[in-house]
Amino acid sequence: MANVRNYQKELEAIMADENNRGRKLLLHACCAPCSSYCLEYLKGFFEITVFYYNPNITYEAEYKKRVAEEKRLIEAYNALGDGYRISYIDGDYEPEVFLEASKGLENCPEGGERCLKCFELRLSKTAEVAKKEGFDFFSTTLTISPLKNAEALNEIGERMADKAGIRWLPSDFKKKNGYKRSIELSKEYDLYRQDYCGCAFSKAERERSKANEENK
Repeated sequence: MANVRNYQKELEAIMADENNRGRKLLLHACCAPCSSYCLEYLKGFFEITVFYYNPNITYEAEYKKRVAEEKRLIEAYNALGDGYRISYIDGDYEPEVFLEASKGLENCPEGGERCLKCFELRLSKTAEVAKKEGFDFFSTTLTISPLKNAEALNEIGERMADKAGIRWLPSDFKKKNGYKRSIELSKEYDLYRQDYCGCAFSKAERERSKANEENK
């Protein structure tokens, strides 16, 4: 049986090396609630720039709302004055890129092949920007979600890192009560918490699930 990698321990080992303190990290963010714990955990060690690139968010109003919440959270953390100051980069809003990549996969269940294509889109772009802008590492907040496959995300991240020639920061942010802490922080900062990932397909699946629950 192949050894199962513990990505949280791999992250801790990187952070135990003082030579990595203050390194520049480009952190792909999916939303403010997921970012909350990741930023709290990392901002005392890495110099973080949040990269908001999520073409999977189908509806522009929803996209703008999530961007505003991400920026509000970053401002609140910077106002605390602890750790390194967090910077921010806006990715392009290009839902047509996600829709093109999803052709033929519209009816895949959440967590299936469509989601893997989506992860590749977002992490490929993050790696590209990280390399271009001279970052030391790149990573994503997506591994904090219990609904996201951390092994798949790390495998894709490593593949994109090899392709771009930049170092991937492994993670499984849900470990050590990371997801629980993100819920606490979301309440503390009154963050908007959505109940679907962002794409029209996941929203439709969530609405069907709600309807089934109500009809029981």
